[in-house]
This record gives sequence, C-alpha cells and structure tokens, in this order.
Amino acid sequence: MAGAKERILRRRIASVNSTKKITRAMELIAATRVVKAMQRANEARPYAVQITSVIESLAAGGASVSHPLLRKAEDVKSVGIIAIAGDRGLAGPYNAGVLRAAERQLDAARSEGADYKLILCGKKTGDYFRFRGYEIDAYYEGISDSPTYADAREVATKVMDMFTEGELDRVELIYTEFISMGTQKVAVRRFLPLEDTSSMAAGDDADSEALAEFEFEPSPGGVLESLLPRYVEARLYGAMLDAAASEHANRQRAMKAATDNAEELKTKLTREMNRVRQEAITTEIMEIVSGAEALGGDEPSDS
Repeated sequence: MAGAKERILRRRIASVNSTKKITRAMELIAATRVVKAMQRANEARPYAVQITSVIESLAAGGASVSHPLLRKAEDVKSVGIIAIAGDRGLAGPYNAGVLRAAERQLDAARSEGADYKLILCGKKTGDYFRFRGYEIDAYYEGISDSPTYADAREVATKVMDMFTEGELDRVELIYTEFISMGTQKVAVRRFLPLEDTSSMAAGDDADSEALAEFEFEPSPGGVLESLLPRYVEARLYGAMLDAAASEHANRQRAMKAATDNAEELKTKLTREMNRVRQEAITTEIMEIVSGAEALGGDEPSDS
C-alpha cells in the first residue's frame, strides 16, 4: 500500500516538474517580449506627441476646420466600443479587466437608450462577446503580440468610416495602459469625436506668434484637416502598443507566480513522499524485529 502511494507521489512530482519547466520558459519569453514592446511604445511616442503638438499649434494660430471627425451629435443614438485585449490567455487578469470594462460601457450605452457597435481586437474579446450572444461589427485577431502601424490604420479607418457615415455618434476606446513593469491599468478613453480645434488651442501667445512666421500650403486649415485622420491613427497605435506591453508584463507575472507555486507544490509533495517512505521503512523494520522475536521465542530452552 505504501509503495503504491509512493509511486503516485513520484508521478505527481514529475508532472509538477514538467509544468514548472513550461511556465518558466513562458516567463522568460514574456520577459523578453515586454522589453521589446516597451521599446516600440517609447519609439512611437515622439510621433504621437509631435503630431498632437502640430495640431495644437495650428489651432492656436487660428486654423479651424469643419471636419467630420469633429462632429458632435446632440442626441447620441449609437455608441462604438473599441476593446483591445489579447489573442491568448495565461496573462493573469489582463483580458478579464478589459472585457469587464467593455461590458460596463456597453450596458451604460444601452441604459442611455443608445445602440452599440463592437469593434474588437484580440481573440479573447471575440470569444467572450460571441459566446454571450452580442453582435460584433468588426473583429481583428493575430495582432495583439506585436501590432504594427498598418494594423492600427486598418482598424482606425474602419472606425472613422463608421463615424463619418453616421453609423456612430460616439466612440469609446478601452485598453490596458502601460505605466510601468509593475503597474498597468484598464483605461476608458473617448476616441471620437475629437476635441474641437478651439479647445485644442492651449498654447500661449508666444506659440501663436511663432506660428505666424510660417506659411502653410494649401492653408493652415487644409493642413489641419489632413492631419486629423493621422492623429486618430497615432492614438490607436499608441493604445495598441500599450496593450501589447501590458499583456506581456501580465503574462510574465502570471507565469512567475505559476513557477513559484509549482516549486512550492513540489517541495510539499517531496516531503510527503519522504514521510510515506519513512513510514514504510519503519513498518518493515518493525515486522523484521517482530519476526526475529517470534523466532527467538520458539527456540527450546537449555533446561
């Protein structure tokens, strides 16, 4: 009986060892990928900052346009929800946080009497909402690990077309914002309509005077109008890069926790196996001693 239990424990220890090797490898892969994702996010940030600065400067210099992306509906009848999550699991609470936030925004839109349209990025978002019977208007997968600007442009173009054609009156962007290796949080941002150019004019008089020294072709308003779609694409690309870095950071932490738990379980099982083996040895010794005493008691006395 003790031998059978020992064999079971040995098999469990071997299984835990195999799992530990897998989780350790996944932890190291995630650690490598999160560094690359952070580098890409940092490299893309100056472009987003610069295009935002140019738009603000144009607005400060008096440029104004009536662009479809600036349209603000008085009565919001349809809300678009862009949810960015991962294509794979094993990333701790990463996917669940985005999905819960997206569902809350969806419920809030319906409580306001508005319709909803789902634009989903990541296999986990598609599986979640499809399983619950929600209608999905656009779905993209295979881009969560390493999104490109072309991916962001494809999604942004789809959303901008829906907005300019009047299918959407407001668009919310939901993703996980990367703050540091140890801190990421789910962010809900208004994506469309963009702020009016008058509210973008946050620069001081010096900015306006400096801008007056430049000549724009065809005009400041024309430049501003052509930059607004690029601004939308840059914002979405930045959110995708943040989400990718957050996913890898969450997966690294989850796999490290799994590796630590496997090591702890292995130690516990090893101790239990040693205890079972010790009990078996003690039992055998007692049986041998008892047998020897019995044999000694059967020997005839000298008298």
